[in-house]
Amino acid sequence: MSQFRTTTPHMLRTDKEYQRQTLMGGLSGFESPVGLDRRDRIEALRTGDLGFVHSWDLNTSVDGPGTRMTVFMSGCPLRCQYCQNPDTWKMRDGKPVYFDAMMKKIERYADVFQYTGGGITFSGGESMMQPAFVSRVFHASKQMGVHTCLDTSGFLGATWSDKQIEDIDLCLLDVKSGDEATYHKVTGGALAPTIDFGRRLSAHGVKIWIRFVLVPGLTDSEENVENVAGICESFGDAVEHIDVLPFHQLGRPKWHALRYDYPLETAKGPDAALLDRVRGQFRDHGFVVF
Repeated sequence: MSQFRTTTPHMLRTDKEYQRQTLMGGLSGFESPVGLDRRDRIEALRTGDLGFVHSWDLNTSVDGPGTRMTVFMSGCPLRCQYCQNPDTWKMRDGKPVYFDAMMKKIERYADVFQYTGGGITFSGGESMMQPAFVSRVFHASKQMGVHTCLDTSGFLGATWSDKQIEDIDLCLLDVKSGDEATYHKVTGGALAPTIDFGRRLSAHGVKIWIRFVLVPGLTDSEENVENVAGICESFGDAVEHIDVLPFHQLGRPKWHALRYDYPLETAKGPDAALLDRVRGQFRDHGFVVF
């Protein structure tokens, strides 16, 4: 594959200085172009030749089935109170990675994915914030026979075309609340785009794993949980299961390091009784719940 599909040759520096400056850091194995000016990077983002990546890792059955290569993209339009990765909020804080470099990395693990039933997962941040890059990688991965998974809030679902959705095998859809007021309090955004995107996924036959973060005093009311269950029911048989994720404080040090005001400084995780009640509510609607 060529380094760029549609961008112009002047965008890439090939001299020794560039090669010495290649960014590795937390993205070991990815060649990252530091020789592009702002105009070039914007164009490369538009075409999907380039994506801004925070980090990546290999895991098993956490971000989808089998062994997964999970890529955490930079940039997110929401500001969730319980976010454990606030260092992914700003796209400019990520490192630019070539499409070709990403595909070479995926190809390297293709046999592992085939053997374990795994594949590539894009997370974030909000991976839908870079639709050209992510959807292009998904399309190429599908052509290689690699399973694709999108971890998203669905908030930017309207930016994805029906054709792009067809390259998603599984979506880990975060339904952060069941009513607009609570959703806005939790995220700063609106709930409706998540519902719309979930229904589009269902219409295209994409499987959905729902994720719901349980925060005592914030998302735990019986009414809110019932509303979330109702939203999930509107996605029909696409929903394979619901993961109720207990709130934790693992992200707090990052908020402090970034000098962000952390709204859940003294919040506690749910106790066993609350977890049982919430999971029971979802089971009462016929869902498989973890």
